[in-house]
Amino acid sequence: MAQWIIDDSHSLIQFTVRHMMISKVRGRFDRFSGAIAADEQNPAHSSVNVQIEAASINTRDAKRDAHLTSPDFLDVANYPYITFVSKRIEVQDESHGRIIGDLTIRGVTREVTLEVEYNGQARSPWGTVSAGFHAQTTINRKDWGLTWNVALETGGVLVGDEVTIDIEVELIRQEDQPALTEAAAAS
Repeated sequence: MAQWIIDDSHSLIQFTVRHMMISKVRGRFDRFSGAIAADEQNPAHSSVNVQIEAASINTRDAKRDAHLTSPDFLDVANYPYITFVSKRIEVQDESHGRIIGDLTIRGVTREVTLEVEYNGQARSPWGTVSAGFHAQTTINRKDWGLTWNVALETGGVLVGDEVTIDIEVELIRQEDQPALTEAAAAS
């Protein structure tokens, strides 16, 4: 099994949710890490483990971010991490598959399915091997106890229930890690 880690400087975990029933708010998590054990001969035998710092949520609005980290939503004082641990991987073809795993938010664990696209591998100028993936899923935030909302006088609610999670990830194979120069590490 090849061991890979997430290159967080070239990866993004973002989300989208309806606001006032008329628009969408987008946000992301700025700090996360992950390890992947990949069986390249039989990808279905691979595993994924990701940890997201809940307090690193960023919607480009400090007041909203403070509310999202409060007990009304993520309650980061009591639940500092959001985690995803794969249970099984289903290969559809050479570049598509599903990762089924446990997503834990606020101490609540539910199974989710990530639709995954494999974008290939490349060798960097510094000798490292990277692999790229895109993954997406949609969850109902209420399934994780994120129930806070406000009714609107025009009908509907302030915050939608469905949250689309969109992930772009670049992984770095660990066996191929040469000593990086200062210049290479800075890019």
